[in-house]
Amino acid sequence: MSAQHSGMSPERWAQYPLEQQILMIGNEMNRAGKLVGPQDGDSRRRSYERVLALADLTIQTNRRPGLQRELLRWREWAGQLYVGPAADPSLHAALFRVLLLFTATSAVQTRVLPGLSFPRDRAPEPASA
Repeated sequence: MSAQHSGMSPERWAQYPLEQQILMIGNEMNRAGKLVGPQDGDSRRRSYERVLALADLTIQTNRRPGLQRELLRWREWAGQLYVGPAADPSLHAALFRVLLLFTATSAVQTRVLPGLSFPRDRAPEPASA
């Protein structure tokens, strides 16, 4: 695991509620999403490495089979971002949105983070008089 999370044991990670775990993974996704330039490849890979490490801890410490299954599916797609030769902003945004939809608390963030809101979340424009 990266130095930033090297001291994070499964026991310590399990002390956080699922909502906070998802938001912490989301924080790393947010960092990775800003690293889109060709010069950002190493930093982007390190960010995705942290995303995968935190996802692994979440899978390991949450014993609900349905949640584990869906997180494993999500992690597989996130791995594509890690091994990809270049940034993939559309896949990143889609996976970020799906991640945040895992809990009601984190789903609120899809409305406030640029590029993550669904069209139905946007208020219609007022009619002109």
